[in-house]
Amino acid sequence: MKLINKLLLLTCGALVAVATGTVPVLAKETVKLAFIGPLSGGNSAPGIGGRNSTQLAVQLRNADPSAKYIFELVTLDDECKPNIGIQVATKAASDRSIIAGVTHYCSAVGIATVDTYARFGLPVVVWGAILPEITYGNDYHEIHRVNGTMINEGKLAAEFLTKQGFLKYVVVHDTTDYGKGQHKYFSEYLKLAGGEIVAIFPVSPDQQDFTAELTKIKELKPDLIMVGGLTPLGVRLRAQMDRVGVTAQLAGVSGIMNAGFLEGAGAAAEGTISFHNGAPITKYEQGQAFLDAYAKAGFREDPDAYGPFAYSAATLIMDAIEKVGPDRAKVKDLLNTTKAYKSLVGEINFDDHRQNILRANVYVAQDGKWVYWPDSEYAASKRKLRLN
Repeated sequence: MKLINKLLLLTCGALVAVATGTVPVLAKETVKLAFIGPLSGGNSAPGIGGRNSTQLAVQLRNADPSAKYIFELVTLDDECKPNIGIQVATKAASDRSIIAGVTHYCSAVGIATVDTYARFGLPVVVWGAILPEITYGNDYHEIHRVNGTMINEGKLAAEFLTKQGFLKYVVVHDTTDYGKGQHKYFSEYLKLAGGEIVAIFPVSPDQQDFTAELTKIKELKPDLIMVGGLTPLGVRLRAQMDRVGVTAQLAGVSGIMNAGFLEGAGAAAEGTISFHNGAPITKYEQGQAFLDAYAKAGFREDPDAYGPFAYSAATLIMDAIEKVGPDRAKVKDLLNTTKAYKSLVGEINFDDHRQNILRANVYVAQDGKWVYWPDSEYAASKRKLRLN
């Protein structure tokens, strides 16, 4: 059944039940879930989109008269800062009334908090952070992830960009685990694809002025600058490239693929390439229904690229609770066996490290939107990238 039709039917059914006096006498037990992501600061766009999408999943479930429980969402802001992330993760994990969590967009926070969730036994499903070590760097059975990792994003980036004719590269990456991981995986695959990195610039994620780095980059005349960082870094770098006279193409993986980058960089964002584990939402069977239900729910902000993953993480968790009850250990054990689970973002299959396996896709900024590369005017040769 389409999501939007389900929403309408469930809402109408609830009203009829009240009017006819058929509401069950016994109230359903309330079960708390945590949502944790960046709700303030330069990475708030994907965080708010993820929160809204999780809230939509909860609202739809609570409108379902056949659901065993009423779900309550506890929302926490990790600010995309590891120290804050550990604080809010501890707050959620130590609250025994919270049964599971939909957690983290920022990889630096995601990797910093895995020990906390394992120590308190709180099962979580990561919805956006792509650092491979979050799942593959430990054997914590509390940690699951529905989105992909920078391994497949970096591999696709190297293969796609070299095929476009970009052979001479500069990498600018932040000094967090996220940025260092971006450089590690992209550079490994770029070497195999035949590209050459002529310079690497590790920078603080809070660095404001890139004049020195860009002046050196201008002298090197690379074909492309690969940014290994999140939206604020990508926006500042792109805004200063034209001022210094750097004409190289800009690309980055999913850390910049959000509304925040497009808004922050403005017209300069045009033609920026990005790579993301998700397909366009309208390519999924229930994608348009999700967008319709999202709009009907009244959310003002875009769900952003990772919103559908947050929605899928929430539904996966709630389905597990419906089956085994609000028990952390039982929910964890059931999540660990996830295979062939039908979700908004396609079938979810966890490997032996509870990592969903996905393939990445190419996107390009076109007219203020992120456009799926095969559907873009760039792919159709109606517009040209900087090398061309």
